[in-house]
Amino acid sequence: MRKNLKHMKHLMAIVVGLALSVITILPAAAEEEEPLADLSVAVLSDYIWRGQELSRDSAVIQPSMTISYQDFSANLWSNLDTDPYTSASGEDNSSACNETDFTLSYAREFGPVSVEGGYIYYDLEGVDDSQELFLSLGLDTLLSPALTVYREVYKSEHWYFLLGISHSFEISKAVSLELSASASYLESLDADAYPDIDSSGAATDDEFSHFHDGVISASLPVSVAKYITITPSLGYTFALSSDASDEMEWRSRSFRGKTTGGDDNFVYGGVTVSVAF
Repeated sequence: MRKNLKHMKHLMAIVVGLALSVITILPAAAEEEEPLADLSVAVLSDYIWRGQELSRDSAVIQPSMTISYQDFSANLWSNLDTDPYTSASGEDNSSACNETDFTLSYAREFGPVSVEGGYIYYDLEGVDDSQELFLSLGLDTLLSPALTVYREVYKSEHWYFLLGISHSFEISKAVSLELSASASYLESLDADAYPDIDSSGAATDDEFSHFHDGVISASLPVSVAKYITITPSLGYTFALSSDASDEMEWRSRSFRGKTTGGDDNFVYGGVTVSVAF
């Protein structure tokens, strides 16, 4: 685990260095295809991911950096927990920076249809690292529907299907209200990682294969300067089936030694400050 963490940090440093070098040496002739950069920091009341509570009802800080050129993008994202876990066994998992994700993606548009594919490396503290491939199809029409399929390829193999819709209402030139909703289906290929949970809250030997979590969210991006946007947001995550409810309660109890909680729905929010240029 430590060796993989060290290796990934070196890899990320190299990739970011190369990306910054490309920005510096790109020829002036490609002015219409200039690289873009987006830097942001989010402060949220909780870290909720795919129906899982990954923090202990504590605020998290999530810095992110994305560099894009033409159809390619590279993103580096981290989670810093203000009250990290220490497991019940006494093992110290109290590193504030407990996750760093690296994403490479390629996106194209074909008329009203957008297609994006890519690779995600999840560098995790206290649990096994993870690697995913994903493919997303979007449609530029009413409610902007998009279907994204994720496939874990390293450990804890599973499929995660996510269908989302969204709509934006312009309030003024500087302010808009963005509403979104999504529903997911999780198909596990590893009963040890994603088991079915029985009515008593115990893991079984069967793989989980059910509708999983739904999300409703609202955000209010406010452009305060040419390159700076401040976005307050609020989200609600909930189980889409009784099986998902059992699984989400079981996972929120057991994640990183947590012995309290056990919820299947979460309300969370925060503020994101981003700089794009």
